[in-house]
Amino acid sequence: MNFTGFAGDLPWWAYVVATLCLTHITIAAVTIFLHRNQAHRSVDLAPPVSHFFRLWLWLTTGMNTKEWTAVHRKHHAKVETEDDPHSPQVAGIWRVLFCGAGLYHEEACNDKTIEKYGFGTPDDAAEKFYKRFQNYGIYVMLLADLLVFGWIGVVIWVIQMIWIPFWAAGVINGVGHYLGYRNFQTHDESRNIVPLALFIGGEELHNNHHAYPTSSKLSSKWYEFDLGWGYIRLLEMMKLAKVKRIAPRLHRHAKPACDLDTLQSIITNRFEVMTEFTESVRSTCVEEGRKFFAKSGAPALASGAYRKWLSFRGHRLSKGERESLRKLAEHSAVVGKIREMNKELASLWEDRDASMEQLIERLRSWCRKAEGSGIESLKRFAEELRGFSSLPQPASA
Repeated sequence: MNFTGFAGDLPWWAYVVATLCLTHITIAAVTIFLHRNQAHRSVDLAPPVSHFFRLWLWLTTGMNTKEWTAVHRKHHAKVETEDDPHSPQVAGIWRVLFCGAGLYHEEACNDKTIEKYGFGTPDDAAEKFYKRFQNYGIYVMLLADLLVFGWIGVVIWVIQMIWIPFWAAGVINGVGHYLGYRNFQTHDESRNIVPLALFIGGEELHNNHHAYPTSSKLSSKWYEFDLGWGYIRLLEMMKLAKVKRIAPRLHRHAKPACDLDTLQSIITNRFEVMTEFTESVRSTCVEEGRKFFAKSGAPALASGAYRKWLSFRGHRLSKGERESLRKLAEHSAVVGKIREMNKELASLWEDRDASMEQLIERLRSWCRKAEGSGIESLKRFAEELRGFSSLPQPASA
C-alpha cells in the first residue's frame, strides 16, 4: 500500500529538510521557552509565543513545564554533586549521553524536587490539560506526520521523539560537562562545546551559561554565535519578547584606586576575574613547580593541574596531584603567596556579612599586598584589577 500523504511524493532531501525544521522548532522551544524564559526568567515572552511553544513541546516531547524547570534548576543548585540529576562527572559520560532522558524522568518523579524548584511556572487550564494528557500529544504528532508525509512520516516522528532525549538530555548535559573549552573558571565542569552554537540553538555555549545563568544571551566572545539569542532578538523586534537580563561586561580603564564600581564589577564578573587571575599567575606557578619537582626528583605536573588548583577545582585533581601541589605551596614562597592571595581574592565575593566599605578596603589592601609581593605576574594583575569597571569608558577619557 503506497500512502504518500498530503505533501505528495517528495524527493529524499525534502524529507531531510522537513525533519530538520521540525526538530529545530523543538530545540528553539526548549532553549527559548523552557530554559531562558521559565527556568532562568531572563526573557519575557508574549502569550501567543509561550502558548505556541507549550503546545509544540506537548506534541513533540510530552515534557511538563514545571517538571523540566525544576530539574534544570536543581542541576544548577547541586551541580557536579551526588544530588545533580545528570552530571557526567558523577554518573559517567556514557550514561548521561545515552540515558540522559532516563535520568531526567527519574528526577522528574521526585515530588520534593518539583515542589522546591518548580515555582513560578504556568498553572492555567492549558498546562493542566497538557499535564493530564501528558503522553497523548506525541501520538497526535504521529498522526499529523502520517497525514502529511505518508508512511515515511513514521520515520520522521521517531527522529522527533529521540531528538531532545539525545541532544538536550544527552549532549548538552553530558558533553557540555565533559568536553570542550572554558571561557570562565566556574566551580563546575561546564564546557562550551563549539563557538558557533547553531545546531542546538545556542545551548552549545554551556560554560558561558553556567558563568551567567540568568543571561538570555549565551555567547560571550566575539567569535561565538548563539542562534537562540538571534531568535530572541527577532521576537523582540516583533514586540513578542522582552529581554530582561544579559551577562554584564567587564570594562577596563585607568583609575587611581579601587572604588565601589571596581568592587561591584569584580563580584558581578567573579568567574571572569578568577579566570584572568588564574591565567595571569599560572605560568609563574608552573615555572616554580618545574624547579621544585626537578630538584626533588618528582614528576612535573601538567599545566592544567595548576589551572584547576587556582580556580578552586582541586577536587577534580588526583590525590597525587593534590599532594604535590600542597608540598609545592609549602616549599615555594612564591607559590604559597599566590595561593594565599588567590583565597583572599575569592573571599571578596564569598563573604556575605561584610559591608561594602569593608570589602572596598579589603580590595585596596589586596592590591597593595599584590603590588608589593615582588611577584611580577601578581603585581601586573593587581594593576589591571584596579582598573576593572562595570561602566564603559567615559566619553571624555
